[in-house]
Amino acid sequence: MSAVAVVGAGPAGLAVAAMLRREGIAAVVLEAGDEPGAAWAWRYDRLRLHTHRRLSGLPGHAIPRAYGPWVARDDVRAYLRDYAQALRLDVRTRSPVERIDRDGEGWVLRTPDGDVAAPRVVVATGMNREPALPDWPGREGFTGDLVHARDYREPAPFTSRSVLVVGSGNSGAEIAVDLHAGGAAPVRLSVRTIPHIVRRDTAGIPTQALGILLGKLPRRTIDPVARTLRRISLPDLSAKGLPAKEHPLSSFAAHPRIPIVDVGIVSAVERGDIEVVPAVEGFDGAEVVLAGGRRLRPDAVVAATGFRPALEPLVGHLGVLDASGRPLVHVEAEHPAAPGLHFVGFTPSLGGALRLISSEARTLARAVAAAGAAAPSGEAALSA
Repeated sequence: MSAVAVVGAGPAGLAVAAMLRREGIAAVVLEAGDEPGAAWAWRYDRLRLHTHRRLSGLPGHAIPRAYGPWVARDDVRAYLRDYAQALRLDVRTRSPVERIDRDGEGWVLRTPDGDVAAPRVVVATGMNREPALPDWPGREGFTGDLVHARDYREPAPFTSRSVLVVGSGNSGAEIAVDLHAGGAAPVRLSVRTIPHIVRRDTAGIPTQALGILLGKLPRRTIDPVARTLRRISLPDLSAKGLPAKEHPLSSFAAHPRIPIVDVGIVSAVERGDIEVVPAVEGFDGAEVVLAGGRRLRPDAVVAATGFRPALEPLVGHLGVLDASGRPLVHVEAEHPAAPGLHFVGFTPSLGGALRLISSEARTLARAVAAAGAAAPSGEAALSA
């Protein structure tokens, strides 16, 4: 039997391949980039994991202690390369999958180098495959610089320039802090949806661990506990444009917004180094129009406005995506129209994405093994 095909060699794809191998199931990982974890290469220089090293390692191979508690971007890249090598995974780089089609009782993956057949397919390309840039009125006529956060690396190009960062997620907050530290001025952060903000750790306890515990509480309890934790650990930023949310976490299932992990944004806003301003409504030549009518003339706008999974070219024709383009089924669940097609790494979590990915990979591998889909152990082989 041919190997299970895994699309994407990020953390989810590598963890799935490792757990399938542990179950005696051959798997091959097809990666569009030049190395395992290639997507981490374009993340901004300042980036570190917001989850603790001990709670972020993939199954079967821990993150080295030498990387410290909050692992830097390049160390994450090194870890993913080492993970693939240490667990002897069959990762084939520069192998982009362009489309996945049903083929009899199995699947065929279309690649520039030819078709690849597999009995099962695991899509593990992640939520951040394609930048999402709002179609703001007047955007095309903006005379300043407009870049998506995907293309932001470090603050040097923005020194002594005024910058508006748009987006109240972790990337937006951290890029704003990075810009101020690098000499951009003034730096403003445009916020449409008020975020919930948490410390990275409190008294040495990672907030991630608290998030895991909060996720187990009854819904009626989770918000009061979260509000209390914020009140005792963070200053009141209401006058600065970042009030505490009334319902910070209970709506997570319906509207999954990961809290901002504070790595400098709270003190920067409190001191006035970064000004919080309303949402962007549009552009007018050199000006940015904010909700309420205020106008700014920034030299540059950095849009930290999120990403899309961009799964439509791969599987959009199979009826397995919802209206927002996200999978209708996850992990071991199979859509009736697409048996043997799985999705891993598309579920947001308060307890940390890498921790959840590890759990999902184990669950999927056990389910595939129980279904009797084990391929011969040893070197994975694809039919092409």
